[in-house]
Amino acid sequence: MKKFLLAVLVDNKPGVLTHVSGLISRRAFNIESISAGYTEEAEVTRINIVVSVESERELEQVVNQLSKLIDVIKIVNLSKVESIKRELVMIKVRANRNNRADIINVVNIFRAKIVDVGPEDVVIELTGEQGKIDAICEVLSEYEIIEIARTGAIALSRGLLPVKKM
Repeated sequence: MKKFLLAVLVDNKPGVLTHVSGLISRRAFNIESISAGYTEEAEVTRINIVVSVESERELEQVVNQLSKLIDVIKIVNLSKVESIKRELVMIKVRANRNNRADIINVVNIFRAKIVDVGPEDVVIELTGEQGKIDAICEVLSEYEIIEIARTGAIALSRGLLPVKKM
């Protein structure tokens, strides 16, 4: 399976996210992650979708089907253009007096932040590329990860892309 990151600009209306995700899942394509949020234009929502497909031909099917939705303004395959990709993760790790200093060292090495400290745990926040997120999760697994929340990938293209309406 190949993963592709699509940025889908849509009209900011109720139900559009459901239509977009439903269309992809009805076609039996797997959504690895999906995030939606407002853009610089109040009437436009940006949906970042990481989709797993067998081939680029299947990806074309996904893009063609999405482009037929009336609320879709623009679709950019950010896997095919130079782009900046990031993900946010929050990780709750069991921490005690014996291992807290080691966990702090790991946090510093990855340039992460401790955002909460409890008597038996710490919550760590990190923003970075998927590989960096995976790496800190692997290292912290030695200390018993209690809980993880990941946003999935978001991205912006580098430079200016030609604007074309669907």
